[in-house]
Amino acid sequence: MPIRKNKNGIWQIDFTTPTGERIRCSSQTTEKKLAQEYHDKLKHDAWKIEKLNKKPERTVEEALIRFLEDAEHQKNLDTKIQHAEYWRVAIGHKLLSSLTSDDIYNNLPTHIRRTGRKLAPATQNRYRTSIMRALNLAKQAGWVDSIPYIQKNDEPKKRIRWITQQEASRLLESLNLDWMKEVCSFALMTGARMTEVLTMTWDKIDFARSLALVTGDIAKSGHPRALPLGREAIHFLRQKETKRISNYVFHRGKGKLITDIDREDFKRALERADIKDFRFHDLRHTWASWHVQNGTPLLVLKELGGWETIEMVQKYAHLNAGHLLTYANQVKISSNSLPDFSRSIAGNDELEEISENKKAVSY
Repeated sequence: MPIRKNKNGIWQIDFTTPTGERIRCSSQTTEKKLAQEYHDKLKHDAWKIEKLNKKPERTVEEALIRFLEDAEHQKNLDTKIQHAEYWRVAIGHKLLSSLTSDDIYNNLPTHIRRTGRKLAPATQNRYRTSIMRALNLAKQAGWVDSIPYIQKNDEPKKRIRWITQQEASRLLESLNLDWMKEVCSFALMTGARMTEVLTMTWDKIDFARSLALVTGDIAKSGHPRALPLGREAIHFLRQKETKRISNYVFHRGKGKLITDIDREDFKRALERADIKDFRFHDLRHTWASWHVQNGTPLLVLKELGGWETIEMVQKYAHLNAGHLLTYANQVKISSNSLPDFSRSIAGNDELEEISENKKAVSY
């Protein structure tokens, strides 16, 4: 049968193209007439592709499959699967050639289904990025000549929350778990991200060159990078190496991979240390802020922290401009070329005195 109803009442399409290829897909409708019309259209398109050498029509769902194939080895695959599933249900049945900007904009998720909480603009932008990436891959494959476009939502500026060295000491002392103290201390020493710290293995540490390798599957950018280790970090790791029981540098005592920090211990430590509005990632902000306050140039900080662009570290520039005074004094104007401001100042004083005398007389 060319169309048949499944157990959910949805009509399924089944036919063979002129080339012998069997096409099976869902009509996405419970109405037999609409399903038959869709079947006839697909069959007619297949005939035109074979006989008239017309470009085959592709669906958004096919583009999403290509999107997931492209993301197969990326570390955030789970998130992209979630996005792809959302877009498949929302607009997966639509043809790429007929897709409009309104189709995307009107189907952007607005709330979390489970809780009903409104999605932040940044989260909506992540969904937008996923569907736009899928459409761009479809265009690169020659499936469609052009793709629709929607602008990103305006996102609030990223917060920069950092603490002083005294506050950091109070925080570390307030942590109950030894492994949490080690993880937080190392984050403050190196500015490493949580995943970079927790997944670090001994074979990735080069003591001779004072570096740790962050592999591409762990690095946020997807590209491997070297994590510079200062003297304090090297001394810390040397001490840990003497008690090594696992290939993982940080563990709870049994040598197994830690997938997340102990958030309860971190939360209680913040309360004891009287530190508010602070997250684990802010340890990285704190490390970067301390660097800038001690005169580390932003370009150097960019390399130390593994940021991809200088704009990403520009947000720390305001924390200390004192080190720029050294360079500000490099440019001088010859004193012979300068006008005599002392005479002008004296002249201004005389004018003010005459003006005051006139006021007195007139009064």
